[in-house]
Amino acid sequence: MSFNYRRSYIGPLQAVIFDWAGTTVDYGSCAPVVVFVEIFRWRGVAITQQQARAPMGLAKKDHIRAIASQPAVAEQWRALQGRDWSEGDIEALYRDSVPLQAECVADYADLIPGALDTVAACRARGLKIGSSTGYSRSIMEALLPAAARRGYAPDCAICPSDVPAGRPAPWMIYQNAAQLGVYPMAALVKVGDTLPDIEEGLNAGTWTIGLSRSGNELGLTERESRELASGVLAARLAQIEQRLRQAGAHYVAATIADVPPILDAIEARLRQGEQP
Repeated sequence: MSFNYRRSYIGPLQAVIFDWAGTTVDYGSCAPVVVFVEIFRWRGVAITQQQARAPMGLAKKDHIRAIASQPAVAEQWRALQGRDWSEGDIEALYRDSVPLQAECVADYADLIPGALDTVAACRARGLKIGSSTGYSRSIMEALLPAAARRGYAPDCAICPSDVPAGRPAPWMIYQNAAQLGVYPMAALVKVGDTLPDIEEGLNAGTWTIGLSRSGNELGLTERESRELASGVLAARLAQIEQRLRQAGAHYVAATIADVPPILDAIEARLRQGEQP
């Protein structure tokens, strides 16, 4: 008689890896959009906020490449230049974006309501706090102190420039785990507001929580979201939740303020031998 044994982690959670813009800071994930619209405008190409937001969550150079690849954007460039975008054009756009993003990111560093309470609740239960982002290290050097002045300082902050590739690759989460000294990956939770956030967590083998209201998917500031008619807001959030779940999110919450009870649910599943 033959058996196949499968080992399951049944211990507690050990760490939460938070995204930045749209998750912990910058309600509506507005800072990247402002910069992308501007750098394309400098080249005579008008992009909408929706076009700028579509690839959100990717490393910023990949994000710019994805914007430029959108048919309407590519057509504008061909009409102006008589050719397609080159990799040199993408590199130039990225070079322009970095100092501009570093200049404005601190202006959008206000914490999303509930962030400090949720981080405190995580620490109270012994969890370490990591982070991953689409921002390069030079941009994070401006954002980290701005967030710290507001009371938020994760134990670890990993950028795409620190690893072989950004999202949806799992390397930033793996690097977080290594620096935080936590494993197995079933003991980690990834929290983010974009589809690449969810893919990143799934590819790393962690639990994933998608955020529907505070981030890029809705793309509204806190005030703007409050001003929407309740029925309109509910319908849009339902659509966003569906997209996040279809991307594989294990749970969906409105904002970071709603995360602590979900951690309880995940730990209950771990005790029963369930894995991400």
